[in-house]
Amino acid sequence: MKQKKRFRLLSGMLFLATTLTIPALSSAAERIVFGGGPAGGTFQIVANAIQVYDPVKEAGLNVKAQSSAGSVENLRRVNSGKSDFGVVYSGHVYLGMEGKLKNDPKKYDDVLAVSYLYGAPAQLVVRADSGIKSTKDLIGKKVGVGNAGSGAFANCELFFSHLGIWDKVERNAMGYNDAATAFGNNQLDAFWLFTAFPSGAVIMAAQTNDIAMIDLDKDATESGFFDEYPYFAKLSIPAGTYKGVDVETPSFQDSTLWVANAKVPSETVYKLLSLIYTEEGLAHMASQKKTFKEMGIENGAKGIVTPMHPGAIKFWKEKGILK
Repeated sequence: MKQKKRFRLLSGMLFLATTLTIPALSSAAERIVFGGGPAGGTFQIVANAIQVYDPVKEAGLNVKAQSSAGSVENLRRVNSGKSDFGVVYSGHVYLGMEGKLKNDPKKYDDVLAVSYLYGAPAQLVVRADSGIKSTKDLIGKKVGVGNAGSGAFANCELFFSHLGIWDKVERNAMGYNDAATAFGNNQLDAFWLFTAFPSGAVIMAAQTNDIAMIDLDKDATESGFFDEYPYFAKLSIPAGTYKGVDVETPSFQDSTLWVANAKVPSETVYKLLSLIYTEEGLAHMASQKKTFKEMGIENGAKGIVTPMHPGAIKFWKEKGILK
């Protein structure tokens, strides 16, 4: 008799546990994971901004911003389906699709573009009286090249290697603010950035030295850099952006993209774009960070050189951005 009671009790507990588990599993299955970046970084702000936007929640989309190491990790997680969406540099999407990521021949072809977010331009700072007029003049000089493992470092290595000077400069891997401080203390002859302007680090450097910016577009064009890496786009840093730099400085940028796994339903991609790319949605994004003022209907497909998600194609065709 006791055995039967014990059996009924265990059966009841098992049924209750199973019943309580079902909604949790269902909720997890419906969750939309959006890969951002390190805490406080711009990538993470993108993901957080979409997660907290009320119209997204009201539309029944349960977006969860997930921190990551950044662009390459997001590429891999989106490709594997661990993240539904993510923020990735256009260059990494392109190189990943071609199997050309450094030390990684795998092809990441399940990552599809959704939209352009903002540009990250290359900036190279030197002292105004240094005599350094081009990138190749850095040979034998001490140069801050960005944090090891960062997009800035990777793109510096890519560009300098293309020009044949990567192994001919005295490289110092460090963050922007540290580089600006070292530059101010005459421990660096130049430092490289790959970030939106105006940069606080360059502003800091201009307070302690008369600075100049190197024309990177000239070196890139003459060396065929744009032919080999078509995801980089030309742009110029306007005159007066930094103290003492009164001329426009031609450069180039990589585009920061919103991407999706190929298996994310087209309706989900279309719905999210329809909520974010409205006057109210774009105002919300810009309120989270001024950098997002670049976002807009007219820039929707800017800097994208790889396939787009079907849901995004439908949206951008309706907006007249794609033919």
